[in-house]
Amino acid sequence: MPVKIRLQRHGKKGKPFYWIVAADSRSKRDGKYLEKLGSYNPNTNPATIELDIDKSVVWLSNGAQPTHTARNILSYKGALLKHHLAGGVAKGAFDEEEAEKRFQEWLKDKLKRIDDKSSLVEKQQQEAKAKAIENEKLANDARIKAQKEALEAATKAEEAPAAEEAPAAEEAPAAEEAPAAEEAPAAEEAPAAEEAPAAEEAPAAEENSDKKK
Repeated sequence: MPVKIRLQRHGKKGKPFYWIVAADSRSKRDGKYLEKLGSYNPNTNPATIELDIDKSVVWLSNGAQPTHTARNILSYKGALLKHHLAGGVAKGAFDEEEAEKRFQEWLKDKLKRIDDKSSLVEKQQQEAKAKAIENEKLANDARIKAQKEALEAATKAEEAPAAEEAPAAEEAPAAEEAPAAEEAPAAEEAPAAEEAPAAEEAPAAEENSDKKK
């Protein structure tokens, strides 16, 4: 029975994740499988991969053929390297202790590179977040400044006409023409009435009466 190590799709639309399985090559892609070997989640950065390396090596030793994507995953996790080292032990090139030592050295270096990449990705994400926050702050400051300038301009526009009309009220000094009323002194001519003493001439009539006597 030909066996393939391949991916079996799971997850919802737009966010899939996969099981890594050993299955009969004649079965459907997402159908029945012989054994689950791990999982692969491409939705994270870097992708999250869990794999049982020892089980994978056993299936590879039994002739299972991985698909292209499955082979990349097995290589990434070191399953292909361990299978190769197992072949060297079987041929007598080196013993199991040496094979395990080489594998652990490779695994240590691999984990370091993964950690470095994770740190770099995290740093880039933090920088992008900080830049986004700064851009948003600048945009808010610009918007507030524009609103303030617009409000000041509107206030000046409202005050300007009122200031221009104010001088009209200064024309009130026209009321200062009231001094014309000072011409009233013309009434002081009344003293002309003092000429009444003309009536004192009445004694002349008295003289006539004396004459008659």
